[in-house]
Amino acid sequence: MIGQFFETLSDFLNSGGDVLKVIFATSFFLWAIIVERVIFFKAKFPEINNELKEKWEQRSDKKTWFAQQIRVFELSKASIALNKNISFIKVLIALCPLLGLLGTVTGMIAVFDVMAATGTGDARSMASGISMATIPTMAGMVIALSGLFFNNYFENQAKMAQLELENSMPLEL
Repeated sequence: MIGQFFETLSDFLNSGGDVLKVIFATSFFLWAIIVERVIFFKAKFPEINNELKEKWEQRSDKKTWFAQQIRVFELSKASIALNKNISFIKVLIALCPLLGLLGTVTGMIAVFDVMAATGTGDARSMASGISMATIPTMAGMVIALSGLFFNNYFENQAKMAQLELENSMPLEL
């Protein structure tokens, strides 16, 4: 069962050429970062959130300029943690369709090489080049679209969490 899965995966990667292997590696990194962000938002950030709220509630001074600067500093640290790796996710999402386009170009070059060598009548010879042209394009677009969903989710989660933190740490006037 598992051996058959890896054999099918290997056949798929070989049918798309070397560019599909690069797209596969890129998607692996993208999904590793997505999983890290999911774990952060579900497990780690609630701890950070509670710790910051407790620290702020325990402060006796919430009026002075110094207290305001401490609040800004703590909110900035939380913002950095919330937005960590989101820019990298965006870069990987933008890279996937470009790699797919590169696969299209390299596949079409293979088709033109076959056409130059055998003429235009041999469809079987051109099939592998057409496969190398279409599969990377499809893979790059599918990975980018699925990554876009999570990117938007993380950006919204970060904004909402930051607003919640700001509201839970009020300054006394």
